[in-house]
Amino acid sequence: MGMVKEFREFAFKGNMVDMAVGIIIGAAFGGLVKSIVDKIIMPPLGLLMGNMDFSDYAITLKEKVVDEAGKETPAVVLQYGAFATELLNFVIIAFAVFIVVKSINTARKRFEEEKPEAPKGPSQEELLTDIRDILKAKA
Repeated sequence: MGMVKEFREFAFKGNMVDMAVGIIIGAAFGGLVKSIVDKIIMPPLGLLMGNMDFSDYAITLKEKVVDEAGKETPAVVLQYGAFATELLNFVIIAFAVFIVVKSINTARKRFEEEKPEAPKGPSQEELLTDIRDILKAKA
């Protein structure tokens, strides 16, 4: 029974739930960025490069071969267009994460600077000593 209890404590800690939410939002954000790259950025770029889908750009190293028995050997292809698309996806996601982290750090610094400092003056012991001395003088 100890292992089940330990797992339950691990799975339902606040940090674990926050991490799960972050992963889900991150996956949705990745899909959004992929859509932006595939449907908005790459079509004009493909148009500039010859009116073609950019992800279709590839270098064929070895053509497909079909022997007399009908056995087919697939072509060997370097798909640099698909790689460039994924690289652009990565750069956009990395930049967005950078902006989020930068804004969080800026906000954190701003909140740390706004903390009111303890008022400068006599310490509690000094005040109590002064009160004691005043009470002694009156007595």
